[in-house]
Amino acid sequence: MSLLATAAELDLDLPRSGPWTKRLLAGSRLGGAEPLVHHVSRLGGDITDWTGRAGPDQLLDRLRRSGLRGRGGGGYPTSDKLAAVRRHGPGSVVVVNGSETEPVAGKDDLLLRLRPHLVLDGLLAVTRILGARQAFLVAHSAPALAAVRTAMRERQDLTLPVDVVRGPANFVGGEESALIRWLEGGPALPRYQPPRVVDRGWRGQPTLVQNVETLAHLGLVLRLGPDWFRGLGLADEPGTMLVTLSGAVEGPGVYEVPIGTPLPQILQVAGADPEAVALLVGGYFGSWLRAPEVQGLALSRASLRPAGATPGAGVLHLLPRGTCGLRESGRVLAWLAAQGARQCGPCAFGLPAMASALNEVADNGSVEALAQLQRWGDQIEGRGACRHPDGAVNLARSAAVAFPEELQRHRKGACGGHRQSSLPLPPVAHPR
Repeated sequence: MSLLATAAELDLDLPRSGPWTKRLLAGSRLGGAEPLVHHVSRLGGDITDWTGRAGPDQLLDRLRRSGLRGRGGGGYPTSDKLAAVRRHGPGSVVVVNGSETEPVAGKDDLLLRLRPHLVLDGLLAVTRILGARQAFLVAHSAPALAAVRTAMRERQDLTLPVDVVRGPANFVGGEESALIRWLEGGPALPRYQPPRVVDRGWRGQPTLVQNVETLAHLGLVLRLGPDWFRGLGLADEPGTMLVTLSGAVEGPGVYEVPIGTPLPQILQVAGADPEAVALLVGGYFGSWLRAPEVQGLALSRASLRPAGATPGAGVLHLLPRGTCGLRESGRVLAWLAAQGARQCGPCAFGLPAMASALNEVADNGSVEALAQLQRWGDQIEGRGACRHPDGAVNLARSAAVAFPEELQRHRKGACGGHRQSSLPLPPVAHPR
């Protein structure tokens, strides 16, 4: 997506010297990927200078004290995930997940294109902690793949085979078990679990699947320490995160933001339209927040939870004025239904039915369709073979309550939307 080509660092009166200069988007963002010599010079040495001084237990403890959580959407403690793989002993597999199949996300692709050595640092660190024997790095775009391959040729410290591959195009292909299945040569569809991939993943081996941004943070934590990482963000949610902003903003792109930053401040810096209708938080599995709700909220799990939202993978889309939120949500839900794995009843039958009901609500404000939407959501939630049905249900429920004025217009045969759709819907991709 061209709107994600702009990388920006959020100007929040943060110091321009000291720890901030070593965050994810610090340094030059011109001219493509940062070469290894600049990467090492800016960060004060090679990653092995830090990891080589400590044993795996010490490195894992450093991660635990940092409070780093996964940035792929789930928010699971990174140290716990590594510990779950490590308990099986050496010989595990690491998968760097940069597949980024979310249509309105672009942070992982940006990191791989501009800061591939940060990601490779994180990969090297976790392979040392785990004693891994094989690694895969999955990217979404051709420029990201090229940047990573160039970065790998610059390094002499890669101590295990790393296969760099372009990820599957289908939406559910980014789910960790689907990605592993695809790397084994099968269709990019989720597996029924258990067993978990940390116990039996790629070809039956214990496997760590870790998001690109998480690994970039991880490499910095092991270089600079947990106290440095906690220097920004919140006590319970430390650090920064990358946010992909799109929609009714003058400066769409990827921003690095301290966790806990007020949402209105982020939107203001990005040049948000003050008359925008609503904010989609968390991507296509996320939640719509009406403009008045946004005012008291910050970018953190704790702040968004009472509003029924979560930062997810850091996606914010501001719905432009003159765009119908009900119709937009109906389009997205129909797309999600078509992108499903179709391996269980909720996905094969439930989501298409919900999409039909939501689009009927968007067409005429049908009370009956609205009741069906709510009832089917209750029947589907928690019963799918993977989390795809739950994410789609969350979006549908959010749309049903976020646009009450629009709902009333539709019941009167009118619609407040006159603008073209703002949410991208790529062609439906098959799992192979």
